[in-house]
Amino acid sequence: MDAIERMRLSFTLNGRAVEVDVEPSDLLIDVLRDRLGLKGTKRSCDVEVCGACTVLVNGLPVSSCTTLAADADGQTVLTIEGVAQGGHLDRVQRAFVEHAGMQCGFCTPGMVLATTALLNVNPKPDEAEIRHFLRGNICRCTGYIKILEAVKSLV
Repeated sequence: MDAIERMRLSFTLNGRAVEVDVEPSDLLIDVLRDRLGLKGTKRSCDVEVCGACTVLVNGLPVSSCTTLAADADGQTVLTIEGVAQGGHLDRVQRAFVEHAGMQCGFCTPGMVLATTALLNVNPKPDEAEIRHFLRGNICRCTGYIKILEAVKSLV
């Protein structure tokens, strides 16, 4: 049996250059969580329907549970650990706290990153646009009202 050939990836992760050796079939979520120790990216459905594993690649939300790590090569990846700067929550994180847009917190990293991407694309979305953009992120606790309030407070 032939050994699987590993490949070296180089990408920007939360503002810093990283290099990591991976197998061609490694998923981005596994590299982030298990190899790089970034546990804020949550594993849940493994089929790209819940949003718990959302990270931003070049500013756009992707499901890291179905994205090959190799696809991050040469890209810019932002996880929830990279959102706060200098020990201070960013405005999206503060809005979620101030408006109680979380309960158990499991979906919060994906919600925060999806909201960040939305506001980068459209700084003044209406409620219908917010709902549409967050449709891929499931929350089992909040009923979404507080999440919507948090996002609308940023507009």
